[in-house]
This record gives sequence, structure tokens and C-alpha cells, in this order.
Amino acid sequence: MKSSIKYISLGLLSCLFFASCSEDFMDEKKNYDNVNVDIYNYFSGANGRLNDIYSWCLPNANVVEGQLWKSPSAGSADLQSKCTEEYSGFGAFVDPDMELSSMGSTNSVPDYFMNSGNNIQESVYGRIRNINDCIKGIQGGNLPQDEKDILLGQCYFFRAWCYYNLVKWYGGVPIVAEVQDPVESAITPRSSAHACINFILNDLDNAARMLASETMHGGWSGEDWGRVSTGTALALKGRVLLLWCSPILNRGNDQNRWTAAYSQMRAELDSIKACGYGLFSTGRNMNGSDFALQFCQTGRNPEAVFVTLYNNITGDGLDTQKNNDWERGIRPKNATGSGKNASAMIIDMFPMADGKRPATCDTYTLLETSDSIYDAEVPFVGRDPRFYRTFAFPGFRWAYSGDATQADAHNPSYNGGHDYILWNYVWYTDINDQGNVESGNSYGADNLLNNKQGVYVRKKSDDFDINSSVLYSWDATWKNGGFAFSGAPHIELRYAEVLLNLAEVACGAGQMGDAVGYLQQIRARAGYTAENDYGLQANLANDQAACMSAILYERQIELAYEGKRFDDLRRWMLFDGGTTLAEGAPASWKLTGWGGNTCAWMGFKPMNGQRRENMEFRVADKFGVGGTTYDSDPLLKAIPQTDRDAAAVDLRKELAPQTAILAAFYKENLVRKIRKGDARDAMHNDEYMKFLPKYYFLGFSSSGSSGNKSLPQTIGWQDYNNSGANGTFDPLAE
Repeated sequence: MKSSIKYISLGLLSCLFFASCSEDFMDEKKNYDNVNVDIYNYFSGANGRLNDIYSWCLPNANVVEGQLWKSPSAGSADLQSKCTEEYSGFGAFVDPDMELSSMGSTNSVPDYFMNSGNNIQESVYGRIRNINDCIKGIQGGNLPQDEKDILLGQCYFFRAWCYYNLVKWYGGVPIVAEVQDPVESAITPRSSAHACINFILNDLDNAARMLASETMHGGWSGEDWGRVSTGTALALKGRVLLLWCSPILNRGNDQNRWTAAYSQMRAELDSIKACGYGLFSTGRNMNGSDFALQFCQTGRNPEAVFVTLYNNITGDGLDTQKNNDWERGIRPKNATGSGKNASAMIIDMFPMADGKRPATCDTYTLLETSDSIYDAEVPFVGRDPRFYRTFAFPGFRWAYSGDATQADAHNPSYNGGHDYILWNYVWYTDINDQGNVESGNSYGADNLLNNKQGVYVRKKSDDFDINSSVLYSWDATWKNGGFAFSGAPHIELRYAEVLLNLAEVACGAGQMGDAVGYLQQIRARAGYTAENDYGLQANLANDQAACMSAILYERQIELAYEGKRFDDLRRWMLFDGGTTLAEGAPASWKLTGWGGNTCAWMGFKPMNGQRRENMEFRVADKFGVGGTTYDSDPLLKAIPQTDRDAAAVDLRKELAPQTAILAAFYKENLVRKIRKGDARDAMHNDEYMKFLPKYYFLGFSSSGSSGNKSLPQTIGWQDYNNSGANGTFDPLAE
């Protein structure tokens, strides 16, 4: 289906040929190799060519570590998310023992600029070339103009999407708007960040205009639902405008940017709504169930502004098979999954049930602390409703549909998963390991053994208790586990983010009252009410720094494990507050807005100098140690399993009395243990996050530079083409 084509210097010297595979928007794939221009003279042919663009450019729920250039983070423990509060383990951008280099393969800076240069469809600029080729073909075809517009609008959106993902990393990149011949003279210089932003906004305005007649009356219908729309284009436009306003590109806090962005985004919100988008709600919200249910909707989900659709077709390499691996990735091993381990830092940061930060959280110091006492030994007591849909602790029900005993007879059945309770507490085989934060010699309950996580990420789960028509085709004998065939959609841009982006530009423009109103909408869906002003403190409408801090906090909670946090930390320069400059940076890079320190201005504790630990819950000392087998649980040797399971929490019922019972069970039987998260040195001393100022704008890797010798390197990075001299390209220069 796919040919590997020699890629000649970036797509700035792109090859003339392409081989592509296209798919019917949902599943059926057809081969459009060696495309003849005649296909652009009939709608189905041109649409098939457009579907090829979707195939290569849609965000991927299953993006892996080495392909973050191809698709943005989806919230897994990749090198970007491991630079945030969400996971421990130093991601490459915060590793204190490794400085990223642009001079060779050792410690190489990630190549988000070119990558996969031998494959024109997968490479970054190859995809842009593919889009440009499609635009040219549609424009030159004989279709009626209204049909051309429908096709071109989608093409312009994806070109803007590709460029946005470049600009957020590099600031300024070459703008290639036409198919170029593979000749040595076809060189396009790097443009400034400003020029790139304007180019992206122009493409998005074109997309919004061209798609309006088709999508502004409730959105796409039938099997076309999920295609990008006017609302999708305007929502991405909001994200781009927000980036332009943010400190990383707006060092002087130019108020005109904020005011213009807010004026545009507020005016365009009605158009986004007209495409059928809004906050997902059933009117039957129970302990954050609406927040959870939005991620497992296959129909017209108003929350899904920019979405990648999947199916649950089973098989091995079938052409029609397109499965989402997220469910398998988060489910525990004794349910045939693997599990993702949340850091203790983010668990301890989530709001309490009154909407305020725990008193022990010293990150957002301009925000009020909760009146409720946070007991770290039982972190699940009295928290924000979204907490229970983001994390899973020992003793919480997490139902599914499938018999895990088919994979391992020792796995707990729990009525075919329908009554599954997660019990991932651990025991040790040596008493000396119980207090050792570096010891991993623990074994998890219910046959988890050494395949356990301390606290599981539950976010975006297809929970049987809220969705009895599950989206996965269960097969416990499949090599990748029972959840391997999930058809759950992957939402890259939700309506909640649209409101959060709007809240942020409103605050930046000095319209804090409007910003608070958007936050209230988000919190109302989460389960808060007007009775306590949705858990928001009273001074947000007249204190800009506190309001912005509240917005960033809300983004962290609402969008946790969706791959957005690292981008937020970078654009607000929250690793060091923007107080230090990359080597060779001009004076214009100095942060003069926000008092010269974004962290100090909003009361945010800088990420640099911190470390993330993990947590687990081990059996109390009185139970002693256990063995290495499923039946050597010292807790169950002392109390009946029925008594243990009776303490479990069911999110379908009133929460407070249940969590009180489970907390009493913990106090009697379990102990919170800190487990080493981030690395220690050879002498077992703690190490701490270290994000270098040059990482705010990435440089080209050596492979990217060698393939594009005419392009200048970014300031702060060594130029591979110039004997390691400091780069000269200034993304902020006009």
C-alpha cells in the first residue's frame, strides 16, 4: 500500500512522485497509487484523494515515543508528558544528566522538523507537500466551485494543522505553499514566527469560510460526521491565537494581541456552536460521569471538535482495521491490560471537593486553599469529581465486559468484569524493603504480582458502568490483551478547551469577569454548582494574576492526560519563569511582561528544581510479608476477601459515605508508601528537573540540518552545518 520514496532535502526540494493509500472516512480503504489528475474531475475521486490527507494527518491515539513528530502527544508516558506533573521519570527535556544536542546522534534533540525523510507521506514536510499537491489538483479540476470549496476547506485546515505543530516547537519555519520541483534552486527560507502565525490563520479562515455552507447548520451529517468543519477550523484558530499571545512568543505582553484575540474568538464562538459543538452533558451527571462519558461516544458528540475515529474490527493487519489502544494501555494487567502509573505530584495537586487546592499543594500560591483537610494517606477522600474519573486506587470499582480468566485462570473474574474492583495494594517479601523508596520488590494483589502500578491513570476509560455498549471487541486470548480492539474515538480538541482558550485570552485582555464565566461553565459540567460559585474564589474577576493562575490550574485538571500540559508549561515558560536566556539570545528575547517572571507573577512554583515521586499502598506492618505467588497475599490471609470487597467504592452511588468506609479500611490495613519516581544519582541522591532555556525554541537535529544545508540554525543551538557555531535564526525577529 505504501511506497518508500527517497526524500530530497525536506520538501523544500520535494520529490515529484508520491504513492499513497486512502480510506473511506470510516473504514473501507482504496488504493490511489500513482494518482492521475483526472480524479479531480469527479467528486468521489477528489474526495478519495482528500481522505488520503486525513489518513496521514489525523492525530493518533496510539502515538509512540519515537513518533511524536508525526502526531502530538495523546497523554501517554512519552518524553513530553514525562516533563510534566503527570508522570515521573525524566523526559528528555528535563533530564539533569543529559543536555540535548544538535550536533550528532548522541543525546540528539528530537527531530520534529523533518523526520522519516525517506517516506514522503510520513515526513513532516512530505505531508505538507501531499496537501499542496491535493490543493493544486482540486483547484485545477472541473468540479463546480461549491464542491471544490468543500474539499479545499478541509485541505487548508490540515495544512494549518501541520504548520501549527511545527511553529509551536520552532517558532519560525519555511512556509511552502506550493508543490516544488526537486531541483537544487527550490529553496525556501525560514520565516518568522509572526509570518508563520499569519499564514496558519489565513489557512484556517479560508477553511472556515469554505466549509460554512456544509457545516454551519449543525455540522456534518451521516457517515461524514467526524470530518473537520468550520467549527474545527475556528477552534484551532483559537489555539493558534492563544499561542501568539503567550509569553513564549509575546515577551513584552503586548496587550493588543490579547485584545484582538479575545475579540475574534468571542465573535467566532457562535459559529463553533452552530456546527453542533458544545459541552457534552446527559443531565444525569453522577460523580463526574458526564466528564467520563464524553470520551466513549461514537455518535455525534458535541464535545469532539477535532476527532480521530476508530473502529473495533478484529484481526491482524487487516486493511479495514483501525483500533484505539488507549483502553488496553490503562487497564490493569489482571484485566489483560498494562496500566499507566500516575505520579504522586499530580494526585496531591488535584482540587478538593470544594474546588480549592489542597493546603499541602504549594504550586498555585495565589489560589485559595481548601477548608477541607487533605489526608495524603487516603488521597481519594473529598476530591474534585474529575479526580475519580482520572485516577484509580485500590478499592475502586472499574467495571468492564470480558472474562480475564480466559487469559490467566488466576485473574479475578468479578462476574465477567461487570463487578471488577481494582485491588492493587502490594506486599513485600522482605521486611527491609518495605521502607526503601528504591525497592521494587513488591507484589500486587489479585494476581497483579509484579505487573502492578501504584495509582492507575483512569482518564478516557470506556467504563462499563457508564457505557454498557462498550466500544471494544473483547478477546482475552489476543496477544495484546482483551481491550486491543477498541473503537473509542480520540479527541484532539474538545469544546472544553475552546472555552478554556477563550477564558485565557479574556483574562489576558483584562476581561476577567468574562474569563470567570467560561470557567464556571467548565466546572458546572464537572459537577459544581452556583451554590459555592462553582468552587472558584471571589477575587478572580478583579485580580488578573490570580485569574490566570486559576485558568492554568483548570486546564491542568480538565485536560490531564490528554497531551496538553507540556505545551502549556512551555508557552507560559513555567520551567523557570522565563528568567534565563538561551546562549546568544538578543535582548529582545528578555521577558519584560509579567514582571519578568511568569512563575512569580502567577504564584506558580517553577518546575525546575522539583522532582516527581510515585506512590503505592502496601499492607500494614502487622500483616508481615508475603510470597511471590497470587495466593500469598498476607492481607487476605488475615481477613476474608468478602470483607475487603465490601469496603470498595462504587461511583454509581453517593460518594462521601463510601470513601469514608474505604478510608477506614486503609487506616486499618494499608500504608501509603512513596516510591522513587525521578532518577537518583549513583550515590542515591535525589536529582531534579532541569529544563534549559534553549528548549523553549527547538533547534534542528544534525540529520535535519544536514538535509537542509541552506537553513539557519535556531539561536541557542549549535549549527551542524557551520562547525558547531551558535545558531543565528531568531524566531521572534520580524
